Amino acid sequence: MKKAILLTVSAITAFILSACSTRKNVAVEAVSELPVQDAEGKTATVSEEGDKGIMEYDFRQFSNINITGTDLSSLNEEELAVLYTLARYCQAMTDADIDAMRELVSEDMIYTHMSGRQQTREEYFADIDDGSLDYFTIGISDPLIRVNGGKAQITCTSVLNASAYGARGTYRMKGTHCYELQNGSWIAVGR
Repeated sequence: MKKAILLTVSAITAFILSACSTRKNVAVEAVSELPVQDAEGKTATVSEEGDKGIMEYDFRQFSNINITGTDLSSLNEEELAVLYTLARYCQAMTDADIDAMRELVSEDMIYTHMSGRQQTREEYFADIDDGSLDYFTIGISDPLIRVNGGKAQITCTSVLNASAYGARGTYRMKGTHCYELQNGSWIAVGR
């Protein structure tokens, strides 16, 4: 197998789904926008009334992320928050923003590559930081989001345009990402 295949389904999936542990909360006077998906599959600002005002999820800010195969207007606030977390994490991956990634993934996360090689969160982040893993764009295809209290899962196909340990390619991987609600934010956790 090529070194590029060392990318682990669980590592990439967990990181991709960890995208947005911190929601962007914006109070707005009135709800003026509903979830709308454009022709490219990206979503415009999504506003929804909640008990404490309005939560706003502006997926347009994630320039390297493409969400397809879902009708965002059919998602409830919790599902939108989890998907937004994933998108935020994916954008941090493409930006190699290690600080943002640390906010979105539990400290004890272990990643297992297809080869069986395992890495701690910090080892994996170091590979992103030094360019061994370089993500250009990430697609989130057909996300299925399940929220049960303070736990959530997203099952989707991740489409990664990346250079992995020197081999550039597009990698499609189906996986399930697990989250926990911690201090009001969704955090990616191991299974």
